[in-house]
Amino acid sequence: MTNLFLIVFFLLVGLLLQKLSFVPARLSEYLNTYLIYVVLPALALLYLPEVKLNLDLLLPIASAWISFFLSWLLFGFLGKHFSWPNSLTGCLIITAGLANTSFVGFPIVQALYGEEAVKIALLIDQAGSFIIVSSVAVVVASIYSTGKKRKRDISKKILTFPPFLFFVLAMGMNVFQIQIPQGLESILQLIAITLTPVALTAVGLQVKINLEAISSKFLWLGLSYKLILIPGIIYLLFSQVFGLEGLLFKVSVIEAAMAPMITGSIIAITHDLEPKLASLLVGVGIPLSFLTITGWYFLLA
Repeated sequence: MTNLFLIVFFLLVGLLLQKLSFVPARLSEYLNTYLIYVVLPALALLYLPEVKLNLDLLLPIASAWISFFLSWLLFGFLGKHFSWPNSLTGCLIITAGLANTSFVGFPIVQALYGEEAVKIALLIDQAGSFIIVSSVAVVVASIYSTGKKRKRDISKKILTFPPFLFFVLAMGMNVFQIQIPQGLESILQLIAITLTPVALTAVGLQVKINLEAISSKFLWLGLSYKLILIPGIIYLLFSQVFGLEGLLFKVSVIEAAMAPMITGSIIAITHDLEPKLASLLVGVGIPLSFLTITGWYFLLA
């Protein structure tokens, strides 16, 4: 319960800072930059070289891919059946199909299950969510957007993203059994401690809820899939079909239950796929997910 309290506390700190006039308007951007360029690379170097690679890790990684492609299948079918605009269908596929497995996921997983769980979450995020949002999600956005289809250098985007570069470096260290020097490890541990307070404060700073728009049935359709249906599918599939147990199983379900990814909503917005709905799915989804994740946590206990 103490860990859940800390999660809520730092989220509220971010919400409170929104109301203070002396707080820099771009504080959330500064915090996100620190997370991307410092914390996420540090986590990769600290944890991934120690991960024992085995086939069991493929299932947690697969959870992110399952979530996205089931979203594409479901909302693609509903969009055709009910003759939704392509922009609406594309928005729901992308925003509901991608989980916030890093900025929200890492601190929550760390608080609930400890450092060992972060190692699993890193693999889910880097080998799952990040590659999807950088490649397949862009393809989906191009398919469903009404504007001119633009070719994008997806490989360049992936290879120049700092957390991914350090992910590759850390996995190389794992394969060749290269250890982090003790002095550097101490520094990385200090940086890792800042993950939960900084990430959740940044999320709190970015949460914007338009109370007039929360009556949208498409908002609740997308959030029902993201927060309830897909973690339920992962729960049943991994436990009943694949027999996954322990920490791998718990982290897979909890990460699948995360709110929609902020980056995913940005892709939808930049392709003019119902920008208001995309923003709302994140704005409502993040605070609401703290309640639903609590439910999944106690179910998994």
